[in-house]
Amino acid sequence: MPSTAVTDLEFVVKTIAQTAVDNEREFCELDAVVGDGDFGYSLARGFEVVLAEWDSFDRSSPAAFLKKIALVISKKVGGTSGPLWGTAFLRASGAVSDTAGLGGEEAISMLRSAAEGIKTRGKSDLGDKTLLDALIPMTDALEENLLTTAGPAKSPAQLAKIAALAARAAADATSGMQARRGRPSYTGERSIGSPDAGAVAVAVIAERIADEWKLRV
Repeated sequence: MPSTAVTDLEFVVKTIAQTAVDNEREFCELDAVVGDGDFGYSLARGFEVVLAEWDSFDRSSPAAFLKKIALVISKKVGGTSGPLWGTAFLRASGAVSDTAGLGGEEAISMLRSAAEGIKTRGKSDLGDKTLLDALIPMTDALEENLLTTAGPAKSPAQLAKIAALAARAAADATSGMQARRGRPSYTGERSIGSPDAGAVAVAVIAERIADEWKLRV
């Protein structure tokens, strides 16, 4: 991969992994409100393997790198999260299979493909109170700001901040939703009043990326 593609993609993926590990307890507590409470544990165990095997991953192209991450997550993340997050990374890999470079358009394509993969695998959509309710609005905000011609072009750090703000607002908004997929859906109206753990995870990850991107040299 070109050096900039390696640097940015590795930074984002490694930040996702580290954030999942660091927030294991918090994600479990959120999931325990209306779920089985293992979301944080499952995510952390899988991403611990990603971090442990970090230096061994194929970096010949963005697609090869993401595909390897997807395989590890699918095998090592337990519960329903493994197939969903693994599919997200696999679909993101497919979105950049014909390119060696990464830019704004490729980032949007990866996020859209990841969301579509989650929709298909989880039989879910926007409004079902899942991680899609943060991922899709975040992607919409990024795309809107990438496509706008008003004012100077925004830097990657500025775009990361925009993504984080959109993800947080969307994740907080899931508190007012009734869950329609997964174990939380079994609780019916009792799922109203607390945010979706997956959506919050997306927001926390986006915020960590934004905070650390502005510190990059």
